[in-house]
Amino acid sequence: MFANAGFCKKAALACAAFLFLSACETTSRLPEGRDAVAKRMAPHGFVTLADIPVFTLLRQASVTTTLSVYIEGDGAAWYSPYHPPADPTPTKLLVLDMAMADRSTAVAYLARPCQFLDAMVLRDCSPKHWTSDRFSPALVEQMDQALDALKRASGASRLRLIGYSGGGVIATLLAARRQDVQQFVTVAAPLRLKAWVTHHAVTPLIGSDPESLTGTLPSAVHFVGGRDRVVPPEIVAPFAARTLGRLVVLPDYDHACCWSRDWPQLLKELK
Repeated sequence: MFANAGFCKKAALACAAFLFLSACETTSRLPEGRDAVAKRMAPHGFVTLADIPVFTLLRQASVTTTLSVYIEGDGAAWYSPYHPPADPTPTKLLVLDMAMADRSTAVAYLARPCQFLDAMVLRDCSPKHWTSDRFSPALVEQMDQALDALKRASGASRLRLIGYSGGGVIATLLAARRQDVQQFVTVAAPLRLKAWVTHHAVTPLIGSDPESLTGTLPSAVHFVGGRDRVVPPEIVAPFAARTLGRLVVLPDYDHACCWSRDWPQLLKELK
């Protein structure tokens, strides 16, 4: 009896752990497939950049020096603590809604590797790419190359990176390795992966941990929800303090609510 209870608790923690990088509950669902998403975003001025392997959308009103890039989280939720999704494409609009709400001159949406692929192409992706290895050097390098392509397409010379949840981890790792990031912003992101793994008592992830970064990082703002039980403020706060980033705790927010709904107002914190 006690063994079963312990197993259930461990399973529940594992499930919570792997769900944290998903685009969790929000009011609108993502249409299936990249073509449907591109069609939905077109009236808002976004076009697909087909020459970039990672699914990418760009809206640009005019030539500008700074491009704001929104980086997707880890995507679809796990079916159980031990069964990841067969397709990591997100099923929610949270990060896309945030990008649409940003009225900067040039705004891009950057998915993660293996998201928004058709079934045939997805077969070439290992599930490790959206599970244990999602922060591996190879995948970070792929995202880095996508940023280079976005800069060329937009003509921008500087970047502002905005990442939600696991996308915030990616944004931080990219900001640390590039010289053209003027600011990076994280939203509900577990910026101390080892501490986060310990907090939830789950298996460590493979790859880079922002907590291990040294040197000076660009200007940063870190948003976290006071009611977020997946990435609680105490996970993010020490990283923000150590790296001189600005921590913004929203007392009534959790991991999913209410980032996209209130993003136009929250953007004012970045000025």
